[in-house]
Amino acid sequence: MNLKQKGQDTLISLRDLTVNMSWSTAADFDLAVIYKTKSDEKGIVYFGDLGNLEEFPHIQLDKDAGVGDTTGSKQETLRIKHLNDMRYVWLFCWDYGMVKVGNTARFSGSDVSLNLIDREGNQNTVELDEAVEDGNVCCLATIDNTSPTGAMLINVSRSATLHKLETLNQLFAVVE
Repeated sequence: MNLKQKGQDTLISLRDLTVNMSWSTAADFDLAVIYKTKSDEKGIVYFGDLGNLEEFPHIQLDKDAGVGDTTGSKQETLRIKHLNDMRYVWLFCWDYGMVKVGNTARFSGSDVSLNLIDREGNQNTVELDEAVEDGNVCCLATIDNTSPTGAMLINVSRSATLHKLETLNQLFAVVE
């Protein structure tokens, strides 16, 4: 399923998910995840803490791609072993260079997209909504695991402008 507009959603699996963020825009975009567990614990997986599939949070990022703001095909991959303990998982993209100095990136002019693939090969694509505001950090999608009917992938396309990223609460302020 292709989730092109803010608010579109679809049911997804709770196990063995692969999230690929790809882009060719000349920017040092970074894929990151913030999460809130069912016991209200908060955390982050990003280039500074790649996470661990075998230990909590059972989420792992492969690498930091796109360093140096060059054009060309770039991709970062996040693996999620299971979401059993998670209430919410928010999938973020930020423009590292612009966050450092507090300037806006141009998400609205970029080709950033997320592909979420489950172990059965089902694929869901999340694209930035055309109406996304300029900012330097963008919550692309939410995985909402609060419904008894199953986890939902939701296109959020919400941006904000941060000056430096010093606390996890700065990212939670974008989504809460």
